[in-house]
Amino acid sequence: MLKLEEGEFLVKLARRSIETYLEEGRKPETPEVSDKLKQPRGVFVTLNKNKRLRGCIGRPLPNQPLVEGLIDAAISSATEDPRFPKVERKELEETKIEVSVLTPPKTIEAENPKEYPKKVEVGKDGLIAGKGIRKGLLLPQVPIEQNWDAEEFLSNTCLKAGLTPDAWLGEETKIQKFQAQIFTEKEPGGTVEERSFM
Repeated sequence: MLKLEEGEFLVKLARRSIETYLEEGRKPETPEVSDKLKQPRGVFVTLNKNKRLRGCIGRPLPNQPLVEGLIDAAISSATEDPRFPKVERKELEETKIEVSVLTPPKTIEAENPKEYPKKVEVGKDGLIAGKGIRKGLLLPQVPIEQNWDAEEFLSNTCLKAGLTPDAWLGEETKIQKFQAQIFTEKEPGGTVEERSFM
Protein backbone atom coordinates (compact mmCIF):
# COMPACT_ATOMS: atom_id res chain seq x y z
CA MET A 1 0.00 0.00 0.00
CA LEU A 2 1.16 3.51 -0.80
CA LYS A 3 0.92 6.41 1.63
CA LEU A 4 -1.23 9.43 0.77
CA GLU A 5 1.94 11.55 0.26
CA GLU A 6 3.21 9.03 -2.30
CA GLY A 7 -0.15 9.13 -4.07
CA GLU A 8 -0.07 12.94 -4.08
CA PHE A 9 3.41 12.81 -5.60
CA LEU A 10 2.17 10.47 -8.38
CA VAL A 11 -0.85 12.67 -9.19
CA LYS A 12 1.34 15.81 -9.35
CA LEU A 13 3.86 13.95 -11.51
CA ALA A 14 1.03 12.86 -13.86
CA ARG A 15 -0.09 16.49 -14.21
CA ARG A 16 3.48 17.70 -14.77
CA SER A 17 4.08 14.94 -17.36
CA ILE A 18 1.02 16.00 -19.38
CA GLU A 19 1.94 19.71 -19.13
CA THR A 20 5.54 19.08 -20.22
CA TYR A 21 4.44 16.93 -23.14
CA LEU A 22 1.76 19.35 -24.37
CA GLU A 23 4.06 22.39 -24.03
CA GLU A 24 7.42 20.93 -25.11
CA GLY A 25 6.60 17.66 -26.91
CA ARG A 26 8.74 15.57 -24.57
CA LYS A 27 8.49 13.44 -21.46
CA PRO A 28 9.78 14.99 -18.23
CA GLU A 29 12.93 13.59 -16.65
CA THR A 30 12.14 10.64 -14.38
CA PRO A 31 12.53 12.03 -10.84
CA GLU A 32 14.50 10.36 -8.06
CA VAL A 33 12.00 8.38 -5.99
CA SER A 34 11.88 5.85 -3.15
CA ASP A 35 12.38 2.16 -3.90
CA LYS A 36 8.64 1.65 -3.39
CA LEU A 37 7.83 3.89 -6.37
CA LYS A 38 10.45 2.11 -8.49
CA GLN A 39 8.80 -1.30 -8.04
CA PRO A 40 7.04 -2.66 -11.15
CA ARG A 41 3.29 -1.98 -10.78
CA GLY A 42 0.33 -1.65 -13.10
CA VAL A 43 -0.99 1.92 -13.27
CA PHE A 44 -3.83 3.83 -14.95
CA VAL A 45 -4.32 7.57 -15.34
CA THR A 46 -7.90 8.85 -15.73
CA LEU A 47 -8.78 12.40 -16.78
CA ASN A 48 -12.20 13.85 -15.88
CA LYS A 49 -13.35 17.24 -17.19
CA ASN A 50 -16.56 18.69 -15.72
CA LYS A 51 -17.44 15.25 -14.25
CA ARG A 52 -17.11 13.58 -17.67
CA LEU A 53 -14.42 11.14 -18.79
CA ARG A 54 -11.79 12.91 -20.92
CA GLY A 55 -9.23 10.11 -21.24
CA CYS A 56 -8.10 6.91 -19.53
CA ILE A 57 -5.08 4.83 -20.48
CA GLY A 58 -2.87 2.60 -18.40
CA ARG A 59 -0.39 -0.16 -18.08
CA PRO A 60 -2.30 -3.10 -16.53
CA LEU A 61 0.71 -5.38 -16.08
CA PRO A 62 3.59 -4.72 -13.69
CA ASN A 63 6.26 -4.73 -16.39
CA GLN A 64 7.92 -1.36 -15.78
CA PRO A 65 8.79 0.70 -12.68
CA LEU A 66 5.69 2.45 -11.30
CA VAL A 67 7.07 5.97 -11.75
CA GLU A 68 7.97 5.32 -15.43
CA GLY A 69 4.66 3.60 -16.19
CA LEU A 70 2.85 6.55 -14.61
CA ILE A 71 4.59 9.12 -16.84
CA ASP A 72 3.80 7.05 -19.97
CA ALA A 73 0.16 6.44 -18.92
CA ALA A 74 -0.41 10.13 -18.10
CA ILE A 75 0.82 11.31 -21.50
CA SER A 76 -1.10 8.54 -23.31
CA SER A 77 -4.35 9.34 -21.48
CA ALA A 78 -4.10 12.96 -22.69
CA THR A 79 -2.95 12.27 -26.25
CA GLU A 80 -3.71 8.67 -27.32
CA ASP A 81 -7.16 7.64 -26.01
CA PRO A 82 -8.92 6.77 -29.31
CA ARG A 83 -12.31 7.80 -27.86
CA PHE A 84 -11.32 11.46 -27.50
CA PRO A 85 -9.42 14.23 -29.30
CA LYS A 86 -6.03 15.13 -27.83
CA VAL A 87 -6.30 17.24 -24.66
CA GLU A 88 -5.50 20.94 -25.20
CA ARG A 89 -3.13 22.63 -22.75
CA LYS A 90 -5.81 25.10 -21.57
CA GLU A 91 -8.22 22.23 -20.76
CA LEU A 92 -5.94 21.01 -17.98
CA GLU A 93 -7.17 23.81 -15.71
CA GLU A 94 -10.63 22.18 -15.78
CA THR A 95 -9.44 18.56 -15.74
CA LYS A 96 -9.12 16.42 -12.62
CA ILE A 97 -6.45 13.73 -12.60
CA GLU A 98 -6.91 10.32 -11.01
CA VAL A 99 -4.14 7.74 -10.61
CA SER A 100 -4.99 4.05 -10.01
CA VAL A 101 -2.13 1.83 -8.81
CA LEU A 102 -2.96 -1.83 -9.45
CA THR A 103 -2.12 -5.14 -7.83
CA PRO A 104 -0.91 -7.83 -10.29
CA PRO A 105 -3.92 -9.46 -12.06
CA LYS A 106 -4.86 -12.99 -10.95
CA THR A 107 -6.87 -15.43 -13.07
CA ILE A 108 -10.23 -16.31 -11.50
CA GLU A 109 -10.38 -20.10 -11.22
CA ALA A 110 -13.82 -21.69 -11.61
CA GLU A 111 -15.07 -25.18 -12.48
CA ASN A 112 -17.85 -23.51 -14.46
CA PRO A 113 -17.89 -19.93 -15.82
CA LYS A 114 -21.34 -19.46 -14.23
CA GLU A 115 -19.49 -19.30 -10.88
CA TYR A 116 -17.62 -16.09 -11.88
CA PRO A 117 -20.19 -13.63 -10.46
CA LYS A 118 -19.80 -15.22 -6.98
CA LYS A 119 -16.02 -14.75 -7.24
CA VAL A 120 -16.17 -11.08 -8.22
CA GLU A 121 -16.50 -8.55 -5.41
CA VAL A 122 -18.01 -5.28 -6.63
CA GLY A 123 -16.39 -2.43 -4.71
CA LYS A 124 -13.12 -4.31 -4.42
CA ASP A 125 -12.18 -5.97 -7.72
CA GLY A 126 -11.29 -4.62 -11.13
CA LEU A 127 -11.63 -7.03 -14.07
CA ILE A 128 -9.79 -8.00 -17.24
CA ALA A 129 -11.56 -10.15 -19.85
CA GLY A 130 -9.48 -11.72 -22.58
CA LYS A 131 -10.06 -14.02 -25.54
CA GLY A 132 -7.41 -14.43 -28.24
CA ILE A 133 -5.92 -11.02 -28.99
CA ARG A 134 -8.91 -9.15 -27.54
CA LYS A 135 -8.60 -7.75 -24.02
CA GLY A 136 -10.71 -5.34 -22.01
CA LEU A 137 -10.14 -3.87 -18.56
CA LEU A 138 -12.45 -2.01 -16.18
CA LEU A 139 -11.14 -0.43 -12.98
CA PRO A 140 -12.81 -1.28 -9.63
CA GLN A 141 -14.45 2.14 -9.29
CA VAL A 142 -16.42 1.70 -12.57
CA PRO A 143 -19.16 -0.73 -11.42
CA ILE A 144 -19.83 1.45 -8.36
CA GLU A 145 -20.13 4.59 -10.51
CA GLN A 146 -22.43 2.71 -12.94
CA ASN A 147 -24.36 0.83 -10.22
CA TRP A 148 -23.64 -2.59 -11.77
CA ASP A 149 -23.88 -5.99 -10.09
CA ALA A 150 -21.19 -8.65 -10.68
CA GLU A 151 -22.87 -10.05 -13.84
CA GLU A 152 -23.25 -6.60 -15.41
CA PHE A 153 -19.62 -5.89 -14.51
CA LEU A 154 -18.48 -9.10 -16.26
CA SER A 155 -20.63 -8.33 -19.33
CA ASN A 156 -19.35 -4.77 -19.64
CA THR A 157 -15.73 -5.90 -19.28
CA CYS A 158 -16.34 -8.29 -22.20
CA LEU A 159 -17.88 -5.44 -24.23
CA LYS A 160 -14.78 -3.33 -23.49
CA ALA A 161 -12.72 -6.19 -25.01
CA GLY A 162 -14.87 -6.08 -28.17
CA LEU A 163 -16.53 -9.38 -27.22
CA THR A 164 -20.22 -10.19 -26.82
CA PRO A 165 -21.66 -9.38 -23.35
CA ASP A 166 -22.07 -13.09 -22.54
CA ALA A 167 -18.53 -14.01 -23.64
CA TRP A 168 -17.53 -14.52 -19.97
CA LEU A 169 -19.63 -17.72 -20.04
CA GLY A 170 -17.40 -19.19 -22.76
CA GLU A 171 -14.62 -21.60 -21.83
CA GLU A 172 -12.03 -19.77 -23.99
CA THR A 173 -12.55 -16.41 -22.27
CA LYS A 174 -10.07 -15.76 -19.47
CA ILE A 175 -11.25 -13.55 -16.60
CA GLN A 176 -8.73 -11.94 -14.26
CA LYS A 177 -9.23 -9.68 -11.28
CA PHE A 178 -7.07 -7.12 -9.51
CA GLN A 179 -7.38 -4.48 -6.82
CA ALA A 180 -6.37 -0.82 -6.87
CA GLN A 181 -5.42 2.11 -4.71
CA ILE A 182 -6.80 5.32 -6.21
CA PHE A 183 -5.59 8.88 -5.74
CA THR A 184 -7.82 11.69 -7.08
CA GLU A 185 -7.63 15.46 -7.17
CA LYS A 186 -10.62 17.00 -5.37
CA GLU A 187 -10.33 19.96 -7.75
CA PRO A 188 -8.09 20.31 -10.84
CA GLY A 189 -4.53 20.77 -9.53
CA GLY A 190 -5.83 20.75 -5.94
CA THR A 191 -5.52 18.50 -2.91
CA VAL A 192 -5.53 14.74 -3.38
CA GLU A 193 -7.72 12.17 -1.65
CA GLU A 194 -7.30 8.40 -1.54
CA ARG A 195 -9.82 5.61 -2.13
CA SER A 196 -8.78 2.02 -1.65
CA PHE A 197 -10.28 -0.99 -3.44
CA MET A 198 -8.47 -3.83 -1.71
